[in-house]
Amino acid sequence: MSLITNVMDHSLDDGYAEAAARKESRGEGGLPKTLRAKLGLAAGLVLAALVVTVGAAQARVAAPVVAKERQELIDRIDGETSAADKLESDVDKLRDDVGARQRAALQQTGGSDAADLVGVLSGATAVHGPGVRLVVNDAKEATSGGDGTNPRETADFSDTGRVRDRDMQRVVNGLWASGAEAVSINGQRLTALSAVRAAGDAILVDNKPLVPPYTVLAVGDGERLGTRFQNSADGLYLHALEQNFGIRATISTEGDVRLPAAPSVIVRTAKPNAEKTEKGTS
Repeated sequence: MSLITNVMDHSLDDGYAEAAARKESRGEGGLPKTLRAKLGLAAGLVLAALVVTVGAAQARVAAPVVAKERQELIDRIDGETSAADKLESDVDKLRDDVGARQRAALQQTGGSDAADLVGVLSGATAVHGPGVRLVVNDAKEATSGGDGTNPRETADFSDTGRVRDRDMQRVVNGLWASGAEAVSINGQRLTALSAVRAAGDAILVDNKPLVPPYTVLAVGDGERLGTRFQNSADGLYLHALEQNFGIRATISTEGDVRLPAAPSVIVRTAKPNAEKTEKGTS
């Protein structure tokens, strides 16, 4: 308590107090005593006040200009955003129109069986019929990593129960090989030009990211298709994933599954090589 009392009673250090007393005794402390010094102090104060006043006035004048420029930038950003949204909408409409024209071009043969088959195989037309539903999902431990970590946030998750793009590739190819006439993954219709790829941790189907569980629908002879797939090398591969890594997979026979048409169909034409044709006829 004595220390606190001493600090309160002697707030000014003794050394500072002694120095101030010496300056005062020599007449150096306090306000200027000569007229010239007083005028200099007054001029300095006036100059400082003038600088502050001019700065405040300039800031006040410039404030509306800055606010106007900021609003103009905001308006430009909003305008460009609206233009980009409109262009994106136009692209979607044109893409739909192109897809419709492509599907119409495939049906110009008069609705023959060959044209219908081409439409189904190319993915240009929606299909439905008996088939199978295959649901593939990550292992239960994959959501927490088993040890409290999330394998989706790690660089190495090859053995943590994650479904990879190569797994889905084998599933799809196995269904095609087992007799599937049309296949989709999570509503994305697959064609002969479709790609199942990975981008980071996501699986892409035709550049569209999907999330588990992955529901694969396949149109075909339901029971036969399901049996052939499960007995195939790709079906056994999926079974091994279940046994070794805990990946979950269920397959069921469906009386009627519906698959949409592919969002866009690339129409390609082939022309015979004139040189080879002439050699073949000679």
